[in-house]
Amino acid sequence: MVRILVVEDEKMLADAVAEWLRREAFAVDVVYDGAAALERIPVNEYDVVVLDRDLPLVHGDDVCRAISASEAAARVLMLTAATGVRDRVAGLGIGADDYLTKPFAFAELSARVHALGRRARPATPPVLERAGIRLDPARREVYRDGRFVPLANKEFAVLTELMRASGGVVSAEQLLEKAWDENIDPFTNVVRVTVMKLRRKLGEPQVVETVPGVGYRVP
Repeated sequence: MVRILVVEDEKMLADAVAEWLRREAFAVDVVYDGAAALERIPVNEYDVVVLDRDLPLVHGDDVCRAISASEAAARVLMLTAATGVRDRVAGLGIGADDYLTKPFAFAELSARVHALGRRARPATPPVLERAGIRLDPARREVYRDGRFVPLANKEFAVLTELMRASGGVVSAEQLLEKAWDENIDPFTNVVRVTVMKLRRKLGEPQVVETVPGVGYRVP
């Protein structure tokens, strides 16, 4: 699951972008000024920051420079109303990975976020296979021993993180961070419930193993 921070001072646009990206199965947090972005970025492990350039309190250029100078792996998709080539070149020159001018189509925005999300993560095989499970992230398809398994967005996200771990244990906290946004209650049992549903859909014998007190894995 790709986790995104949307930084946009036009609240209606910010919330609309976040809602669109959530429908695309991204985990999305939203802030409305540059200062809030600088506070949030070191706290959460974001894959992509969708960053408006003209922000209050701290300008988007300064936020972008701070991300580039940090150890954060986040890729920056800069948004701006400026359409000139010089403006786009300047944005890329301060560390932005991609540039999108307003107004934009939400479908194009999500396509660019998908591309940046792939670049933010360590390289993984295009198709993940383990314990009889075949997971294709690009097609969003899962098969168990050749049988297609229809999964809800969060179930797919959890299984993707478990498959990426290559047999390692993934804690409930890590799954919350990657598959849900910051509005989720950290004390919720949503991870346990989602894993139960995932096991039911994948069928027997069970392949998602619980490691008591640690987390989950596909051994």
